[in-house]
Amino acid sequence: MIRKIEVERFTLNSSKPFDQVVAALNSAVGHPDMAEFWKSTHQAQSDAELQNTIEKGLGRTGLMLFVEFDHGAVVRKGTGRATPRMIRFVIGNPLIMRQMAQQIPDAGSYAPVTVLVDERADGVHLSYDRMVSFLAPYGNNEALRVALDLDAKIETLLTKAAA
Repeated sequence: MIRKIEVERFTLNSSKPFDQVVAALNSAVGHPDMAEFWKSTHQAQSDAELQNTIEKGLGRTGLMLFVEFDHGAVVRKGTGRATPRMIRFVIGNPLIMRQMAQQIPDAGSYAPVTVLVDERADGVHLSYDRMVSFLAPYGNNEALRVALDLDAKIETLLTKAAA
C-alpha cells in the first residue's frame, strides 16, 4: 500500500547569527549521553522507572537532542568556502512518541522530529515539518491532539531560538 501524505513545513527566518540560533536551540533541549540513555531505557523494570529515565534527559522544553548532523560540512567539502552552514537536529521526547505510536504505529517513523537550521543570504532559516500533517491521514483524534501539542512545543522552541 502507498499512502499519500501532504506535509506542512513551518519555517522561520532569523536575523541573528547562525551560532547564536544554534546555541539558543541547544540550550533549550536536554543532551543526555545517548549510549547511556538507551541502556537505561532498556534496563528499566517498570513504566515509572522508564519515565524517570526519560525525564532526566529532557531539557526545559520537555525535549532532548538525539543526534545532530552537520550537513553544511558535507555540502562545503571541496568548495573551499566556509558557507553554507547547515545543521540537522533530531529532537523529541520518547514519552510523546509513545503516546502517538500507541494510537498510530506509523508515528514511530516521524518521531523524534527533524529541525533544520541553515544559513542563507537572507538570514538563518529554522524549518520543521509539522507532526500533525504526518498523522492527519490516519484520522486518529487522540494522536492528533498529541501531535498538535508536540508541534506547539517545537514551534515555540524555534520561535525563541530565532528571536
